[in-house]
Formats: sequence, structure tokens, C-alpha cells
Amino acid sequence: MTTSATPRERLLDAAGELFYRDGVGIGVDALCKAAGVSKKSMYQLFRSKDELIAESLASRGPSYQTLLHPPAEADRPPRERILAVFERQDRMVAEGNYLGCPYVGTAVELKNPEHPGSVVARHFKQQLTDFFHRELVKAGAEDPGTLAIQLTIIFDGASARAVVRAQTLGGIGVATAAALLDAAGVRADELATQAV
Repeated sequence: MTTSATPRERLLDAAGELFYRDGVGIGVDALCKAAGVSKKSMYQLFRSKDELIAESLASRGPSYQTLLHPPAEADRPPRERILAVFERQDRMVAEGNYLGCPYVGTAVELKNPEHPGSVVARHFKQQLTDFFHRELVKAGAEDPGTLAIQLTIIFDGASARAVVRAQTLGGIGVATAAALLDAAGVRADELATQAV
């Protein structure tokens, strides 16, 4: 957090870090103290803590996606682009300090699908499924909608396993996603086959 950050930016940064590390149940006093902002200022900037939860998730979403998704300009076959997400997840877990998918964690903790934070979490989880879907369509997969959901479930399951077991994934997410793609006929040579 830079000293030139506005109170709003400091609150969003502190909330993002504390909600991920300690959960959304952390108190407003602790949030304000970490951000160096008064409670009065916080409630002038955000109508409620619920709004701050949602906005902190939304503000971190693009950078989290950048960590996971290969760049759009990366000229790789769809299968490789899909597996790259699981490889990146594997690396994130191996680097330490991985506390699971921030969207799943928040939605599970909130337990209310209508909470603003749950709505934001669902939006970003859908973007991961949409990424898989786009790549599967490019690969000519027979049922890209179902496969995209299955890949998202593998991702979330690997994420939960990393947290529950408190250990690295050791490539299990990559291997499971690859096995699903193999079973669906989305192989490494898929583009070459289509080009013939």
C-alpha cells in the first residue's frame, strides 16, 4: 500500500488482504486500523461492511484472473491454455500463503447467495468457467458447456484440497484436468486434426 493511496484504496487493499487471510467476519475496527482510516470515513466511503466485502472482491478480481489465465495473445492450443490455469494454480499453492480461491472462500463463509459479496464471487467464478468454455469451443469439444463446469469443479476441488491438506497439489489438478480433456477427446493434436 503506497502512502499516496486514497482512504478508499487503503480500505480496499486492507479489506482484500484481511478478508482473504482472516475471513469476512473480521471486525470493522480491525479493518479501519489496518487501513489507517476512521470508522466514520469508512461509512462515508461504503454504505456498509457488506458493500466493502463486495467491492474488495471486485477490485482484486482482475489481478487474480491475470495470475491464472494465460495472456489472450499467447499463441497456444486451447488444451494447453486450459491446462495452464491448473499449472498456475499449482505454482500459487507451492509458493505458500495460498488460502484457497478467494471467491469460493467468501461465498462459503457468507452462506447467503444474495449477499453482495456472493454475487461478486459468482461473477468471477463464472468468468473462469467462461474462459474454459471459450477454449473448449475453439478445440471443437462436443459438449463445451458441461466440460467447462467440470473443469471449474476440478479447479475448486484442487483449491479446497490444498487448503484442507495444507500441502502442495503436486500436479494433481493438472493431471485430473488432462484426464478429463483426454476422455472428452480434447487432445494436444486437436488443432492439427481440425486443420486437415
